[in-house]
Amino acid sequence: MAEQKTEYASDTVYQEKTDIESPVVELEEEENSPIPEVAAVVSNKDDPSLPVMTFRYFVIAFSFSAVLSFLNMFLWFRSTPMWLSPLVVQLLGYPVGKFLAAVLPHGFMNPGPFNIKEHVLISLTANVCASPAYAVDITVIQKVWYNEDFGFLPNFLLVLCTQMVGYGMAGVLRRYLVYPSAMVWPATLVNVALLNTLHKDEELEPGQWSRYKFFVMAAIAMFCYNWLPGYIFPVLSSFAWICWFNKESIPHSQVFGARGMGIGVIAFDWNTIAGYLGSPLVVPWWAEVNILVGAAFVALVMTPIAYYTNLWDAKKFQMFGSKLYREDGTPYNTKEVMDSTNQYDEAKGAAYGELRIATFFALTYGVGFAALAALITHTILYHRKKIAAQWRASRTQSEDIHHRLMQAYPEVPDWWYAAVFVTMTVISIITCEVWDYKLPWWACLMAVAMSVMFALPVGIVQAVTNQQPGLNIITEYVIGYILPGRPIAVMTFKTLGYISMAQGLLFTSDLKLGHYMKVPPRAMFWAQMLGTLMAGLMNLSVATWMLNSQPGICLTNEDFGCPSANVFYSASVIWGVIAPDRMFGPKSIYNIINYFFFIGFLLPIPFYLLKKKFPNTWVELIHIPVILNATGMMPPASPYHYWNWVGVGFIFQFFLRRYRTSWYMRFNYVASAAFETGTAFFAVIVFFALQMHGIEFPTWWGNPDNQYKSHCLLDGASIIKPPEVPEA
Repeated sequence: MAEQKTEYASDTVYQEKTDIESPVVELEEEENSPIPEVAAVVSNKDDPSLPVMTFRYFVIAFSFSAVLSFLNMFLWFRSTPMWLSPLVVQLLGYPVGKFLAAVLPHGFMNPGPFNIKEHVLISLTANVCASPAYAVDITVIQKVWYNEDFGFLPNFLLVLCTQMVGYGMAGVLRRYLVYPSAMVWPATLVNVALLNTLHKDEELEPGQWSRYKFFVMAAIAMFCYNWLPGYIFPVLSSFAWICWFNKESIPHSQVFGARGMGIGVIAFDWNTIAGYLGSPLVVPWWAEVNILVGAAFVALVMTPIAYYTNLWDAKKFQMFGSKLYREDGTPYNTKEVMDSTNQYDEAKGAAYGELRIATFFALTYGVGFAALAALITHTILYHRKKIAAQWRASRTQSEDIHHRLMQAYPEVPDWWYAAVFVTMTVISIITCEVWDYKLPWWACLMAVAMSVMFALPVGIVQAVTNQQPGLNIITEYVIGYILPGRPIAVMTFKTLGYISMAQGLLFTSDLKLGHYMKVPPRAMFWAQMLGTLMAGLMNLSVATWMLNSQPGICLTNEDFGCPSANVFYSASVIWGVIAPDRMFGPKSIYNIINYFFFIGFLLPIPFYLLKKKFPNTWVELIHIPVILNATGMMPPASPYHYWNWVGVGFIFQFFLRRYRTSWYMRFNYVASAAFETGTAFFAVIVFFALQMHGIEFPTWWGNPDNQYKSHCLLDGASIIKPPEVPEA
């Protein structure tokens, strides 16, 4: 029979929405994945003889991941935080692996050429080390705001169990979310494509730069450039030039100031642009437009209307921000409504008055409610048939080529996962019972049960749609009603219930990446476990050092204002101290926020009907959950962060992608990693070499005494002035 060839092409809308470069490719007619998107980028061959957990892997993975974990935890405390992507480790690990393969003596330390499976395992280890452990927030707010410190051991145990209990769920989830070909996990295909690209020999034309030369030069250039907005001329980090024409006008500053709507504010600092939302170079343009629409509607339409019509006595408080207020506009002192055990005191609370929050802060909670409900409706309308078909396929057609190739490796025994799950659940109970987290044992079990209950359905949605519904609002709502007045208990329950599921799905997603790349499952298991253990130790050590060494950290320290911790603290007051019944219940002025659940549930319906009426048009790119989730980082982010983020995204994801396609394909992701690397090393060097020793750049108009003067109204001042608070 003559050899035939079959063309595989990804659906155009799918490519556009997942930003996966999978052009039409030709494959020999041999067994491959039944999913065209997977067949286009994932190899259907394997070499089981390739070494994986080598000496090189341990050296590269744990040295780079330790640095990554340290930097991201340190940068998390900054007033303008940033996050260094594991993509940096993925890129830097490649030349280091090649170098070690060339210089190490052959044998145990050097079993042969640096291979792609080692590189995948390095990437998986970096993935679990990249994000600061969520439970560190609990340690920070306990020490800074609630004057509690249980010590390093209980804090570490809480970090460990919340980060790892979800991994035990992966033992069950892998059968439904990893093995089946129908469970695609679109985001992993981007990693597969990048790894395959790195391990292909580049054919360079005369004078053409390699990707690594570009990475090094771009990182050095960004490091050098950052001295201008980051040290010499900090006003450029958020240049509110329109606001400067009339600083004394409160409405003018609310519209044009960096702490207001941010219209016209220009950010010349990469940390400011990418610190909250991540790099705009890696988010598809269609998604950035949806995010822009959502952020603009909430920040430029809903908030001004609510504020200037004085909804909820809005003019007594700032328009934006996460600060807490009394009814007269003065700061809300949580200690005045709590007893000696840090629990809410009904009598004190009634005498002190109700809690008030900024207009925008209240609206973002409502939009968050709507986003959660909209995701349910959107998934049912847009993906019900696909999910049902893929779920049926996952039960009957899981034996695709990739699953069969993985049979060459011993599977992780179920009891390993069961042991992790049970051990970490027991540790969570012991930690909360022995130390006074005020969360009873049954509540720990309830939080874990919520994670288990939602893990599979949420995992199916994420594996198919690349969207993960968050459980943070549900967990806060539930425990806030059951155990009102206990802020640390509420935040601990939220962390156990929300992050456990998120960590389980992170591990499951990484297992799918390893599945595509044919990495032995037991190697992946140990890489994830050891990486998580190391990251937890590093995160908590850095946090403890920062809390003990930086005066006024998270409160009055201009360099380390901890915006994320401030929002976490405000949430602990809203959902824990005050509790949802008092904050959003029938008698609260914010009760209308509950109706956002209903609005969000209905909102996707008209757009779905429009899509049916106008198929294959731009209407298909409208994604209501993404629009409603746009303000998920506000606060602590300000609106101007979004405007500048989308502006840079337009240059790279629209203009360069469309009109400079060859450059975009070769260098876009590399540029993103280089910008992050140069900025991160600049921030660390400035702190350790200069700021720790009190060496500041001389004061001038581009570097005023108060660097936030350029923001116009640091606190986003209210129109109705609050009464003066007498000094203690």
